[in-house]
Amino acid sequence: MRLLYTLAWWLALPLVLARLWLRGRQEPGYRQHWGERLGCYGRQPAPLPDTIWLHAVSVGETRAAEPLIDALLAAWPACRIVLTHMTPTGRATGKSLFAKHGARLVQSYLPYDTGAMPARFIRHFAPRICILMETEVWPNLIHQCNRYKVPVVLANARLSQRSLGKAQRLGQLIADAARGITLVAAQTQDDADRVRQLGVRDVVVTGSIKFDVVVPEAALATGAWLRGAIDASSHPRPVLLCASTREGEEQLILDAYTRANLPANALLLIVPRHPQRFDEVEKLIAAQGLAVQRRSGLAQGDAVAAGTQVLLGDSMGEMFAYYAACDCAFVGGSLLPLGGQNLIEPAALGKPVLIGPHTFNFALVTEQAITAGGAARVADADALMAQASALLQDPAQLASMGQKALAFAAQHRGATPRTVAAIKPLLA
Repeated sequence: MRLLYTLAWWLALPLVLARLWLRGRQEPGYRQHWGERLGCYGRQPAPLPDTIWLHAVSVGETRAAEPLIDALLAAWPACRIVLTHMTPTGRATGKSLFAKHGARLVQSYLPYDTGAMPARFIRHFAPRICILMETEVWPNLIHQCNRYKVPVVLANARLSQRSLGKAQRLGQLIADAARGITLVAAQTQDDADRVRQLGVRDVVVTGSIKFDVVVPEAALATGAWLRGAIDASSHPRPVLLCASTREGEEQLILDAYTRANLPANALLLIVPRHPQRFDEVEKLIAAQGLAVQRRSGLAQGDAVAAGTQVLLGDSMGEMFAYYAACDCAFVGGSLLPLGGQNLIEPAALGKPVLIGPHTFNFALVTEQAITAGGAARVADADALMAQASALLQDPAQLASMGQKALAFAAQHRGATPRTVAAIKPLLA
């Protein structure tokens, strides 16, 4: 099965590269560093006693990896981390987050899973261990790690019932890859049980590392500035944030917004998950006849106009700032059957969280947040606006729900040291 999979990769490679080039029209980062994606590198890096390879596919995984990367570098002072990504936005996020580590952290794109390309990566960087974040399972990559005796760890692992079914349909290909994983550090017991069904032998439950992410002071400062810009022309303005929205959701949200009974001067702040959709979402807002401004158009000293109804969050790396600036946060990817997104970040900032009906990618943490009283589930976009309206007009309830969200986030911290402890024997 793996040979057929490898052949399929080589046959598809021209199409993959063509798609990469086309995506580069909207995101120029896709046209950079192609050699890394093909497993081609320059001169050999200076040798270090320990090189830890950590793969974080995009923005969410990269931000989630921050406490783990900081802890690994602290635990092994002589080590270097090679951080790989699949997307330019993930790489840019990593560059921003980890500039503080200087030469101890090197970034690269993950080579395509053709077999030969991951092998060249391993020979070039000589990692002592490979740590894959959350859901990344690449059969040839794992096979090459086994071949070169590099332990493979799946950290902060999550696996929904739907993803388990998809993996099982791939049969022997995924079964062989699963058996090649040395250790899985799962977020929940349910995740651990599903991972074991794939054939992984060593599985431990460590919790979610995302609870351990520390909110950067710079993000809080940006959030405070943004909130000041929002309130400057009409003090104060209640702010409903719709974060990490996906295609199809913005239209539902905007339609419901036009029907909703929100406070008269309320501001709707929409932050699409994918930057290539910023222009598209602005056109959707304008088509509704709503007055819109873009975050990118605001500079120090500017104010959001009193007549602006929707502020479009069209910047990268500022999600914590957007959460800090809002009164109430809806987490996208959940109005449509897309599985939802991480609600830990708004909870960690003490913001009441609203979430749609589709949260299968984060099922347990969502239910725990709802049970704790820090989050509420809404059936659809109209229910979202009704719940937000009620909260924004009830300061006591808004504050109480925010305090419960904060307590929920604090209660679940500690996954990072448990993960490091599980990894330590593999680096001994």
